[in-house]
Amino acid sequence: MNRNLMSVARKALTKAHNPATNKKLFVAGLSWSVDEKSLKDAFSSFGDVTEVNILYDRDSGRSRGFGFVSFCKEDEAVSAKDALDGKALLGRPLRISYALERVRGGPVVVPRLPNGGDEGYNGNA
Repeated sequence: MNRNLMSVARKALTKAHNPATNKKLFVAGLSWSVDEKSLKDAFSSFGDVTEVNILYDRDSGRSRGFGFVSFCKEDEAVSAKDALDGKALLGRPLRISYALERVRGGPVVVPRLPNGGDEGYNGNA
C-alpha cells in the first residue's frame, strides 16, 4: 500500500484513539434557544474559545440541537468537557464529546479487528 496513504491512516487512527489531542468539542442536546453567543459564554470560562458553530435546519431555520466549540489549547477543551458534560444549559443537559475531524475527499479509514473480526460470528445477523 502507498506509504503516504498508510501515514494518513496512521494519523487518523491515532487521533481517533487519543481524543485528548483534539481542541474541538462536539456539543449535543442544545435547546433551540441557544445561539452562538450563549454557547460561547458557557464555554469561555474554561479558556480561549476560538470558534463556535451551531448547525441549523435548512428548511425551518431552527437549531438541529448540536454544534461545535473549538478552543485554543487542548487542555482547555478537556477541562470544558469534563466540567460541562451532563450539565444543563438553558434547561437541557449537554452531551459533549471530542469532535472527529472530517476530511473531504480524503480516504475513509476503518479500523480492522484482528483476524478480520470474524471470531464468534455464527452467521445469524
